[in-house]
Amino acid sequence: MTHKVFVTRQIPEAGLAKIRAATDCQVWPERMPPSTESLIQGAKGCDGILTLLSDRIDADFLEAVGPQLKVISNFAVGYNNIDVHETTRRGIVVGNTPDVLTDATADIAVTLMLAAARCIKKGIENVSQQQWLTWEPMEFIGQDLRGKTLGIVGMGRIGQATARRCHFGWGMQILYTARSGKPQAESEMAASHVSLDQLLAESDFISVHTDLNPGTTHMFSTSAFQAMKPNCVFVNTSRGGVVDEDALYEALTSGSIFAAGLDVSDPEPLAGNSKLRDLPNCVIVPHIGSGTTSSRNAMAEIAADNLLAGLSGNPLRHQVEA
Repeated sequence: MTHKVFVTRQIPEAGLAKIRAATDCQVWPERMPPSTESLIQGAKGCDGILTLLSDRIDADFLEAVGPQLKVISNFAVGYNNIDVHETTRRGIVVGNTPDVLTDATADIAVTLMLAAARCIKKGIENVSQQQWLTWEPMEFIGQDLRGKTLGIVGMGRIGQATARRCHFGWGMQILYTARSGKPQAESEMAASHVSLDQLLAESDFISVHTDLNPGTTHMFSTSAFQAMKPNCVFVNTSRGGVVDEDALYEALTSGSIFAAGLDVSDPEPLAGNSKLRDLPNCVIVPHIGSGTTSSRNAMAEIAADNLLAGLSGNPLRHQVEA
Protein backbone atom coordinates (compact mmCIF):
# COMPACT_ATOMS: atom_id res chain seq x y z
CA MET A 1 0.00 0.00 0.00
CA THR A 2 1.30 3.46 -0.93
CA HIS A 3 1.75 5.76 2.03
CA LYS A 4 -0.09 9.07 2.00
CA VAL A 5 1.92 12.15 3.01
CA PHE A 6 1.45 15.91 3.21
CA VAL A 7 4.33 18.32 2.56
CA THR A 8 3.43 21.70 4.01
CA ARG A 9 5.52 23.85 1.60
CA GLN A 10 7.50 23.56 -1.60
CA ILE A 11 11.02 22.31 -0.80
CA PRO A 12 13.98 21.67 -3.15
CA GLU A 13 13.55 18.86 -5.65
CA ALA A 14 16.59 17.13 -4.14
CA GLY A 15 14.22 15.88 -1.47
CA LEU A 16 10.79 16.36 -2.94
CA ALA A 17 11.50 14.08 -5.91
CA LYS A 18 12.30 11.23 -3.52
CA ILE A 19 9.02 11.74 -1.69
CA ARG A 20 6.95 11.94 -4.85
CA ALA A 21 8.52 8.75 -6.19
CA ALA A 22 7.77 6.72 -3.07
CA THR A 23 4.46 8.06 -1.76
CA ASP A 24 1.08 9.48 -2.55
CA CYS A 25 2.24 13.03 -1.93
CA GLN A 26 0.28 16.27 -1.60
CA VAL A 27 2.33 19.50 -1.48
CA TRP A 28 0.92 22.78 -0.20
CA PRO A 29 1.25 25.06 -3.26
CA GLU A 30 1.05 28.54 -1.74
CA ARG A 31 3.86 30.91 -0.77
CA MET A 32 2.34 31.49 2.66
CA PRO A 33 2.12 28.57 5.09
CA PRO A 34 -1.19 26.76 5.53
CA SER A 35 -3.56 28.00 8.20
CA THR A 36 -4.24 25.71 11.14
CA GLU A 37 -7.42 24.51 9.45
CA SER A 38 -5.66 23.89 6.13
CA LEU A 39 -2.80 22.14 7.90
CA ILE A 40 -5.22 19.77 9.62
CA GLN A 41 -7.16 19.20 6.42
CA GLY A 42 -4.01 18.42 4.46
CA ALA A 43 -2.61 16.05 7.09
CA LYS A 44 -5.87 14.26 7.91
CA GLY A 45 -5.57 10.60 7.05
CA CYS A 46 -1.85 10.88 6.26
CA ASP A 47 0.83 8.43 7.38
CA GLY A 48 3.51 11.11 7.39
CA ILE A 49 3.93 14.87 7.13
CA LEU A 50 6.87 17.10 6.28
CA THR A 51 6.64 20.35 8.25
CA LEU A 52 8.36 23.71 8.59
CA LEU A 53 8.96 25.84 11.68
CA SER A 54 5.82 27.82 10.82
CA ASP A 55 3.62 24.72 11.31
CA ARG A 56 2.42 24.27 14.88
CA ILE A 57 2.13 20.57 15.76
CA ASP A 58 0.45 20.14 19.15
CA ALA A 59 -2.00 17.80 20.87
CA ASP A 60 -5.05 19.40 19.25
CA PHE A 61 -3.53 19.01 15.78
CA LEU A 62 -2.53 15.40 16.38
CA GLU A 63 -5.98 14.56 17.70
CA ALA A 64 -7.61 16.15 14.66
CA VAL A 65 -5.52 14.40 11.99
CA GLY A 66 -6.09 10.88 13.26
CA PRO A 67 -4.17 7.96 14.75
CA GLN A 68 -2.54 6.69 11.55
CA LEU A 69 0.22 9.34 11.60
CA LYS A 70 3.60 7.61 11.96
CA VAL A 71 6.24 10.25 11.30
CA ILE A 72 6.76 14.02 11.25
CA SER A 73 9.83 15.25 9.37
CA ASN A 74 10.73 18.85 10.21
CA PHE A 75 12.57 20.82 7.51
CA ALA A 76 14.76 22.57 10.09
CA VAL A 77 17.33 21.97 12.79
CA GLY A 78 15.02 23.36 15.47
CA TYR A 79 11.71 21.79 16.40
CA ASN A 80 10.09 24.27 18.77
CA ASN A 81 7.01 24.07 16.57
CA ILE A 82 6.44 20.43 17.57
CA ASP A 83 5.23 19.14 20.93
CA VAL A 84 7.74 16.29 21.06
CA HIS A 85 6.44 14.98 24.38
CA GLU A 86 3.01 14.58 22.81
CA THR A 87 4.32 12.90 19.66
CA THR A 88 6.38 10.51 21.78
CA ARG A 89 3.34 9.65 23.87
CA ARG A 90 1.46 8.79 20.69
CA GLY A 91 4.32 6.76 19.20
CA ILE A 92 5.01 9.23 16.37
CA VAL A 93 8.67 9.65 15.42
CA VAL A 94 10.04 13.12 14.67
CA GLY A 95 13.04 14.00 12.51
CA ASN A 96 15.05 17.16 11.92
CA THR A 97 17.90 18.31 9.65
CA PRO A 98 21.01 19.18 11.70
CA ASP A 99 24.67 19.60 10.74
CA VAL A 100 24.22 20.52 7.05
CA LEU A 101 23.57 24.22 7.61
CA THR A 102 26.44 24.87 10.04
CA ASP A 103 28.71 26.73 7.62
CA ALA A 104 25.90 28.65 5.93
CA THR A 105 24.55 29.91 9.25
CA ALA A 106 27.99 30.78 10.58
CA ASP A 107 28.60 32.79 7.41
CA ILE A 108 25.39 34.76 8.02
CA ALA A 109 26.39 35.41 11.64
CA VAL A 110 29.70 36.90 10.44
CA THR A 111 27.93 38.79 7.64
CA LEU A 112 25.60 40.43 10.16
CA MET A 113 28.50 41.12 12.48
CA LEU A 114 30.38 42.99 9.74
CA ALA A 115 27.29 44.77 8.41
CA ALA A 116 26.26 46.01 11.85
CA ALA A 117 29.79 46.93 12.92
CA ARG A 118 30.52 48.92 9.76
CA CYS A 119 27.24 50.87 9.51
CA ILE A 120 26.28 49.15 6.25
CA LYS A 121 22.52 49.69 6.59
CA LYS A 122 22.97 53.40 7.20
CA GLY A 123 25.37 53.62 4.25
CA ILE A 124 23.04 51.79 1.84
CA GLU A 125 20.15 54.04 2.83
CA ASN A 126 22.36 57.11 2.33
CA VAL A 127 23.03 56.03 -1.24
CA SER A 128 19.53 54.81 -2.11
CA GLN A 129 17.94 57.99 -0.75
CA GLN A 130 20.38 60.14 -2.79
CA GLN A 131 21.91 61.69 0.31
CA TRP A 132 25.49 60.82 -0.70
CA LEU A 133 26.84 64.30 -1.40
CA THR A 134 30.52 63.96 -0.50
CA TRP A 135 33.03 61.84 1.38
CA GLU A 136 32.09 62.16 5.04
CA PRO A 137 35.05 62.13 7.46
CA MET A 138 32.77 62.02 10.51
CA GLU A 139 30.02 59.70 9.27
CA PHE A 140 29.62 55.92 8.98
CA ILE A 141 32.30 55.27 11.58
CA GLY A 142 32.08 51.72 12.83
CA GLN A 143 33.87 49.15 14.93
CA ASP A 144 37.04 47.17 14.14
CA LEU A 145 37.09 43.39 14.45
CA ARG A 146 40.85 42.87 14.54
CA GLY A 147 41.96 41.71 17.99
CA LYS A 148 38.59 42.30 19.63
CA THR A 149 36.75 39.91 21.97
CA LEU A 150 33.89 37.77 20.65
CA GLY A 151 31.41 36.19 23.04
CA ILE A 152 29.65 33.07 21.76
CA VAL A 153 26.43 32.18 23.57
CA GLY A 154 25.86 28.50 22.80
CA MET A 155 29.08 26.81 21.65
CA GLY A 156 27.59 24.08 19.47
CA ARG A 157 28.57 23.39 15.88
CA ILE A 158 27.39 26.76 14.55
CA GLY A 159 28.82 28.68 17.48
CA GLN A 160 32.21 27.03 17.02
CA ALA A 161 32.16 27.59 13.25
CA THR A 162 31.45 31.29 13.86
CA ALA A 163 34.23 31.48 16.44
CA ARG A 164 36.75 29.90 14.04
CA ARG A 165 35.97 32.44 11.33
CA CYS A 166 36.51 35.31 13.74
CA HIS A 167 39.51 33.91 15.61
CA PHE A 168 41.50 32.88 12.56
CA GLY A 169 40.23 35.69 10.33
CA TRP A 170 40.65 38.66 12.65
CA GLY A 171 42.60 37.31 15.61
CA MET A 172 39.60 37.71 17.89
CA GLN A 173 39.72 36.41 21.45
CA ILE A 174 36.91 33.93 22.11
CA LEU A 175 34.75 33.73 25.22
CA TYR A 176 31.85 31.29 25.35
CA THR A 177 29.01 30.01 27.46
CA ALA A 178 27.73 26.45 27.15
CA ARG A 179 26.28 23.69 29.30
CA SER A 180 29.69 22.04 29.33
CA GLY A 181 33.24 22.92 28.36
CA LYS A 182 34.45 22.50 24.78
CA PRO A 183 38.03 21.19 25.02
CA GLN A 184 38.59 21.24 21.25
CA ALA A 185 37.60 24.90 21.00
CA GLU A 186 39.78 25.74 23.98
CA SER A 187 42.76 23.95 22.45
CA GLU A 188 42.20 25.15 18.88
CA MET A 189 41.27 28.78 19.55
CA ALA A 190 42.30 29.37 23.17
CA ALA A 191 38.57 29.88 23.85
CA SER A 192 37.59 30.54 27.46
CA HIS A 193 34.50 29.00 29.08
CA VAL A 194 33.03 31.80 31.20
CA SER A 195 29.82 32.81 32.93
CA LEU A 196 27.21 34.74 30.99
CA ASP A 197 27.82 37.77 33.22
CA GLN A 198 31.53 37.78 32.36
CA LEU A 199 30.80 37.30 28.65
CA LEU A 200 28.36 40.22 28.60
CA ALA A 201 30.79 42.51 30.41
CA GLU A 202 33.92 41.71 28.39
CA SER A 203 32.77 41.05 24.82
CA ASP A 204 33.02 43.59 22.00
CA PHE A 205 30.86 41.32 19.82
CA ILE A 206 28.24 38.83 20.98
CA SER A 207 26.87 36.11 18.70
CA VAL A 208 23.95 33.99 19.91
CA HIS A 209 23.63 30.32 18.92
CA THR A 210 21.65 28.81 21.79
CA ASP A 211 18.41 26.87 21.44
CA LEU A 212 15.08 28.27 22.63
CA ASN A 213 13.76 26.79 25.86
CA PRO A 214 12.19 28.14 29.06
CA GLY A 215 15.64 28.98 30.40
CA THR A 216 16.75 30.97 27.34
CA THR A 217 13.47 32.77 26.51
CA HIS A 218 14.16 36.53 26.73
CA MET A 219 17.58 35.86 28.24
CA PHE A 220 18.65 39.04 26.46
CA SER A 221 16.61 41.47 28.51
CA THR A 222 17.15 45.04 29.66
CA SER A 223 19.61 43.95 32.34
CA ALA A 224 21.61 41.88 29.84
CA PHE A 225 21.94 44.74 27.36
CA GLN A 226 22.84 47.18 30.12
CA ALA A 227 25.67 44.85 31.13
CA MET A 228 27.25 45.03 27.64
CA LYS A 229 29.87 47.48 26.47
CA PRO A 230 28.58 50.59 24.65
CA ASN A 231 30.65 49.57 21.60
CA CYS A 232 29.16 46.05 21.58
CA VAL A 233 27.70 44.57 18.40
CA PHE A 234 24.98 42.01 19.14
CA VAL A 235 24.09 39.28 16.60
CA ASN A 236 21.33 36.67 16.82
CA THR A 237 21.01 33.81 14.34
CA SER A 238 19.41 31.32 16.76
CA ARG A 239 15.77 31.95 17.66
CA GLY A 240 13.96 35.26 17.99
CA GLY A 241 12.47 34.33 21.34
CA VAL A 242 15.81 34.55 23.15
CA VAL A 243 15.67 38.35 22.76
CA ASP A 244 13.29 40.81 24.39
CA GLU A 245 12.91 43.06 21.35
CA ASP A 246 11.63 46.04 23.36
CA ALA A 247 14.78 45.80 25.48
CA LEU A 248 16.93 45.57 22.35
CA TYR A 249 15.25 48.67 20.89
CA GLU A 250 15.94 50.60 24.08
CA ALA A 251 19.58 49.46 24.08
CA LEU A 252 20.09 50.52 20.46
CA THR A 253 18.43 53.92 20.84
CA SER A 254 19.95 54.78 24.21
CA GLY A 255 23.52 53.90 23.25
CA SER A 256 23.78 50.96 25.64
CA ILE A 257 25.14 48.99 22.67
CA PHE A 258 26.48 50.07 19.28
CA ALA A 259 24.50 47.95 16.82
CA ALA A 260 22.69 44.68 16.22
CA GLY A 261 22.25 42.14 13.42
CA LEU A 262 19.27 39.79 13.40
CA ASP A 263 18.45 36.81 11.20
CA VAL A 264 15.52 35.83 13.43
CA SER A 265 12.71 37.61 15.23
CA ASP A 266 9.72 36.95 17.45
CA PRO A 267 7.27 36.70 15.82
CA GLU A 268 8.43 35.78 12.33
CA PRO A 269 8.07 37.65 10.14
CA LEU A 270 8.99 40.69 12.20
CA ALA A 271 5.87 42.51 13.34
CA GLY A 272 4.80 45.26 10.95
CA ASN A 273 4.85 47.83 13.74
CA SER A 274 8.21 46.71 15.16
CA LYS A 275 10.29 49.74 16.07
CA LEU A 276 13.45 47.84 15.17
CA ARG A 277 12.69 48.04 11.43
CA ASP A 278 13.68 51.67 11.01
CA LEU A 279 16.76 51.83 13.21
CA PRO A 280 19.91 52.65 11.22
CA ASN A 281 22.01 50.53 13.61
CA CYS A 282 19.88 47.37 13.38
CA VAL A 283 20.44 45.10 10.37
CA ILE A 284 17.62 42.58 9.91
CA VAL A 285 17.37 39.81 7.32
CA PRO A 286 14.47 37.32 6.90
CA HIS A 287 15.81 34.10 8.49
CA ILE A 288 18.21 33.26 5.67
CA GLY A 289 20.88 31.49 7.72
CA SER A 290 20.53 28.22 5.80
CA GLY A 291 19.89 29.95 2.48
CA THR A 292 22.49 28.44 0.19
CA THR A 293 21.89 25.93 -2.59
CA SER A 294 23.95 23.17 -0.99
CA SER A 295 22.47 23.66 2.48
CA ARG A 296 18.85 23.73 1.37
CA ASN A 297 19.35 20.72 -0.93
CA ALA A 298 20.98 18.78 1.90
CA MET A 299 18.16 19.74 4.26
CA ALA A 300 15.61 18.52 1.70
CA GLU A 301 17.40 15.21 1.26
CA ILE A 302 17.60 14.57 5.01
CA ALA A 303 13.97 15.60 5.52
CA ALA A 304 12.90 13.22 2.76
CA ASP A 305 15.03 10.39 4.12
CA ASN A 306 13.63 10.93 7.62
CA LEU A 307 10.09 10.87 6.28
CA LEU A 308 10.55 7.72 4.20
CA ALA A 309 12.41 5.89 6.97
CA GLY A 310 9.65 6.66 9.45
CA LEU A 311 7.00 5.43 7.03
CA SER A 312 8.90 2.13 6.66
CA GLY A 313 9.47 1.71 10.38
CA ASN A 314 13.23 2.17 10.01
CA PRO A 315 15.55 4.40 12.09
CA LEU A 316 15.57 8.05 10.99
CA ARG A 317 18.82 9.67 9.84
CA HIS A 318 18.23 12.29 12.52
CA GLN A 319 15.57 11.61 15.12
CA VAL A 320 14.45 14.07 17.80
CA GLU A 321 14.12 12.69 21.31
CA ALA A 322 11.75 14.09 23.94
